[in-house]
Formats: sequence, C-alpha cells, structure tokens
Amino acid sequence: MTSTAGRLAHQQRRQQGIGTKQHAVKFSQQDYESLKQQSLKTGTLFEDPCFPAERKSLGYKELGPYSPKTKEVVWKRPKDLCSNPKFIDDGATRTDIVQGALGDCWLLAAIASLTMDQRILARVVPPGQSFTEDYAGIFHFQFWQFGEWVDVVIDDRLPTKDDKLLFVHSAEGSEFWSALLEKAYAKVCGCYEALIGGNSIEGFEDFTGGIAEVYDLDRAPPKLFQIIQRALKLGSLLGCSISISSAFQSEALTYRKLVKGHAYSVTGVVQVHSNGELVQLVRVRNPWGEVEWTGPWSDESSEWETVSEEEKSKLNHVAEDGEFWMSFTDFVRQFSTLEICNLTPDTLESNDVGRWNQYQFEGTWRVGSTAGGCRNNPATFSSNPQFVVRLVDVDDDPLDDEDGCTFLVGLMQKDGRKQKRFRRDLETIGFAIYKVPDELKGRSNVHLGPEILLRQLAVARSKNFINTREVCNRFNLPPGEYAIIPSTFDPHRKGSFILRVFTEKQAATSPLEEDLNADIKEVKEELSESDVDPHFKHLFQQIAGNDNEVSVFELVKILNNVVAHRSDVKTDGFTLETCRLIISLLDKDESDKLGLLEFHLLWSKIQKYLDIFKAYDSDYSGTMSSHEMRGAAIEAGFHINSEVLQAIISRYADARYAIDFDSFVGCLIKLEMLFRMFKALEKDGSGKMELDLQQWLCLAII
Repeated sequence: MTSTAGRLAHQQRRQQGIGTKQHAVKFSQQDYESLKQQSLKTGTLFEDPCFPAERKSLGYKELGPYSPKTKEVVWKRPKDLCSNPKFIDDGATRTDIVQGALGDCWLLAAIASLTMDQRILARVVPPGQSFTEDYAGIFHFQFWQFGEWVDVVIDDRLPTKDDKLLFVHSAEGSEFWSALLEKAYAKVCGCYEALIGGNSIEGFEDFTGGIAEVYDLDRAPPKLFQIIQRALKLGSLLGCSISISSAFQSEALTYRKLVKGHAYSVTGVVQVHSNGELVQLVRVRNPWGEVEWTGPWSDESSEWETVSEEEKSKLNHVAEDGEFWMSFTDFVRQFSTLEICNLTPDTLESNDVGRWNQYQFEGTWRVGSTAGGCRNNPATFSSNPQFVVRLVDVDDDPLDDEDGCTFLVGLMQKDGRKQKRFRRDLETIGFAIYKVPDELKGRSNVHLGPEILLRQLAVARSKNFINTREVCNRFNLPPGEYAIIPSTFDPHRKGSFILRVFTEKQAATSPLEEDLNADIKEVKEELSESDVDPHFKHLFQQIAGNDNEVSVFELVKILNNVVAHRSDVKTDGFTLETCRLIISLLDKDESDKLGLLEFHLLWSKIQKYLDIFKAYDSDYSGTMSSHEMRGAAIEAGFHINSEVLQAIISRYADARYAIDFDSFVGCLIKLEMLFRMFKALEKDGSGKMELDLQQWLCLAII
C-alpha cells in the first residue's frame, strides 16, 4: 500500500513540473542550499549521511567491504591532497579526465564529451562551486535519470590510496570537478562498483536527457561522415568502441594500439588537403589520457608531411594526451560501434536541421497483470502496456524520396545499475508496432486485445530484444495510427520503464487505456417481496432464522456450503472480510444484515459472476488466469485500466497468479462498492473527490 502511495505521489509531483530541467528532483530529499548554509553556520564541513565515506559506498563484491582492493582505501578531502585544490581551473577540458582503478571508461568518455559544450557542462556541473568562496565541503551535480532531472548532493571526501585519488583524476592532480562528478554519479547508482562496465551512450543520455542512436559500423550508412559532422556541430555527444567476443579480450590492444572493449569519445571531424586530395579525418579520444592509435594520421605518422602547416596548426595533432586523428576509412574499419546522443534532439540524417517533438511515458511490467512478454506468448502478449502515436504530416525532405513520417522510439528500463548489488541482470526488452484498426482510430480509451493484435503482423519492431538499458530505433511509416507495445522477451518478468517517442512533425501520442467506468444498475424500487420466487423465499426463511435476516457469520456458512458442493470452481472459501464487504455494499437499512430483497440481489450477482468466471476459465482448472481479469471485469460491467488491474492482481491473485472464485466475487464486490462511494462523493462530475483525514479513515476501514 505504501509503495502504491509513493507511486501516486511521484505522479503528482511530475504533474506539478518537478523533475524538469527548471525544477530538478532533490535526490534523497537533500537540498543543496540549505545543507550548505547549515554547514557554514555551524562551521563544520558537510558529511553526507546518504553516501558515507565507508567501504559500502565503494562496492559490494570486487570493491566490497571484505575485498583486499578496499583495505587500504582512505577517504580524503581535496584540501588534504594538495595545497591549492581547484574545482575547475581555467575551464573544464578533456585533459581533466584520466581514468583510475575503476572500469568506468564508458562514463569518462561521456564526461570528456561534456567539455566540448560549456552549456551542457553547466547543466550537469552547476557553476559557482569552489574550494575557496563559501567552501563547506559540499558540492552538487544534476543528472537526467529515467525521465526526470535530479539534483545530487555529495561531500568532497574521495577514496584514495597512498595520498592519490583511486578513481578518476585530472592530469595535473589539482583539479577535482571530474572526481566529484564521478562520485555523484556513483551515489545515484548506489556505489562506485555499480559503474563498472557500460556504454558511453548511457552517460550521454544521463548528462543531456537526449535520445541515443547506435550505428553498427559494419553496416554504416552511406553518409555517416556527414552525420557525424552535423552531430558535432549540433553539440551531440558521440562515442565509439571495438566489440569483444569474450571477457579475455577486454582492454586488449590491437596491433595499432587501439583498446578492445573500451569506450572512446569522438571529438571532431575534418577534411584536410593531402597530395591534392581531400581526406576525411576523425578525432578520437581515449579517456585514459594515453595509449593512442599508431596507424595512418596518428601523431607522428608521415601523412602529416603532406598537409600544409596552416592546416596542421589548427588540428593540434602531436600532443600525447590520449587524443588522436585517424582517417574516416580506418575509423569505420577499426571500430565496431558508433553512438550518437541527439541533444535537442535534431534531425541528423536530413539536410535541414529541425527540432524533434518529444513525448514520454512511464510504465511498469507487473507479473500477473501487465508483464505479457513478446509476441511469442499469444496468451499474454496483449496484456502488455500499450501506447498510440498518430502520424499525420509527412517529412519535408524524405531521404528515399517516398512520403513517410520519421520517428524514433526509445524503450528504457529503470534502475539497472542499482540492481547490480543484488545480482539482478537487466531484462531482455524490445517493442512491436501495430496498425490501429480503422474502427478504433481516434480513440485512446481502448486496450487492444488478442482478437486484434494476434490477427495482424507488426508493421515495425525494435531491431532485436536485448538485455540492455535502452532499445532505440528509427522508423519511417506512412501517416496513420500505430500502437506501440513495449515488453520483456519472456512473460512474467517485472520491471519499470519509460517509453520515449520523437517525431519530426507534430504528432498525437497517449497511452491506450480504458476509461475507468462501471455499469452499475440500481435496484428497482418497485421490486417487492411478492416479486421474489416463492421457493427462493422459503429457502431464505430457512437460512435466515427467526429474525428473517442473514448476518455476516451466517453468510460465510451459506456461501461456503454452496461452493463446497461445486466441482467446477476452486475456492479457499469465502472469508469473513469478503462477506463483510458484501453486506456493506447491499445493506440498505444499515442493520449490518441482509434482508430478503438484499439477499435476493446478492444471489443474482453471484449467479452472474459464476457464469463470467466459468467463461474465462479457459483451461477448466476451476480458477481464472490473472491475465484474464481485465476481460472478465469488463464482462461484469467494470472498465479498468492497467494501474487498477495491477492493484487487483496484487490483492486477489494467489502465488501462481491464479484467481479463485471467492477472490473473483470479492474483487467485483469491492469494485462496485468503490465506484458507488466515489460517485456519491464526486464533486460536480469532476472526476475528483475531497476528504478530510477522518472521512478518509472511515471510508478506507470499511
């Protein structure tokens, strides 16, 4: 219940604009300004209780509390390491980032690319921080995390060995912004060890909120050099790497001194005149700050002798700083993957640069309700979350000269690095895109069932299902309405995700969800005891006894006696709680008992619910699969969305996510009561009600 309340509170904060660039979420509810002023007032340096200078902040296994690698680690502030520490000295540059003893080159490549654009850097590294003016041992940074910006506070105690920083550091050793940035990111992910291994694309996105595309250089598009050139001009962040087939190849050197399985950043492209011809060059940086390419166009190669001194002077090609030039041909041949994070994001593959339109949704896969797996699982596939995109206007300048609508779809699963500590792997995720049938176009208050999704092929899908943080692909489809179905590969795998859609032209997007509604009919006022079948009346008199009313205790015995004689339904028996709900719903005179007419209404409901239950018991097991609950509820007159369905399954399904008959009846009775209570208290059809604490407690306890 508390987790549900937390999720609702999060949704309310998002609706209020919290989590945007202008109003970042305070990570761990820590406010930088108030904590800083408190430290200045008391004259003490800040010590972060949420990320303490202890071994547990280093890691859990390789850097865990009992690892020999952490035994001699001492946490020190920059002022304990040098006499005149600087936060940023003469501007942040790529040479401020030298990798330490942590395998987070992917992150450092992204940090290095940050320095290429001071506007982006200032977004992640808020200005005005220093070791002199108002120094209190506290700093803060801002990251994009799964759809929202967070402001992360840290103290400046850093892990060291032999008075040297253990992890990232500057080449000079006196500049500390990169080390503190790495610490803040480690705090967000849970510990330093959680940063080991990754894709620079992840860092790119978390520093910008942009969306990333990945190019397989074995199948590079014809105009890739121009794409890179345009991306750099637009301030996009670029990374590249050489794939490895086993862990043994990690950080192995090629014969030209490129590092396999290592994240590089692409920092520039240029065309130079060489022997009368234009040669395309790419500038690449190794975050180690050393170990450079030794092939053609490397620092000391003979190719530079064919370039004029004027051109050479602009390229700074001889420094031993981990940055080097290579021909574009060699770049494509030597590296396996290029990653581009589009910041605005912009149209990188068209001649006219335009701003994308962005749409974002949060969702969850819950076992038993919305974790349906991929299309290989026909029984559950349609239960996945669904989203619609309506494409109307075609691209202005299509690449293939055919009218179509270009859009990107990015599916990102949450908190993968935090889960590393618990040895939980990322889920294998992907998505499929289907045409919305003509009869449902223009509607978003529907959820496409198997009768629609299983009778057509997907018009597009993610390139593959893969256990990575994000799957992102570019599509071009004719104008129309399309349903996007994000899923894990296997069913019954829980997780949280965000789905982002970027379109070249304006589009309409929304979740595909049923409107919450109930077809509840009031008891006809003209119904009297004379309308009740005499045989039923006689049975009721036998059951009710002298007071001619059925108490909650009598109702438990009656219902359990009935279901005990049925072999077509399974049940653990009607509980006292369920029967109290029934009486609360049907007791019109507040006697806490059911009279003849009230009991007659209950009996009609149970007969109706039994017919529905048996119809949705597809395997004749006597129980109903939780994935059938949405359809069964609709049959009973209750239109529910995925959020409500998840709450129902959590409350009423058993350990195997099956629903027995008494749970089914109890659920429908509860739904009817909740709908009736809401309608009675709703303010002028607004879809909202207002309660004070006492009223809320009285209603919730029922």
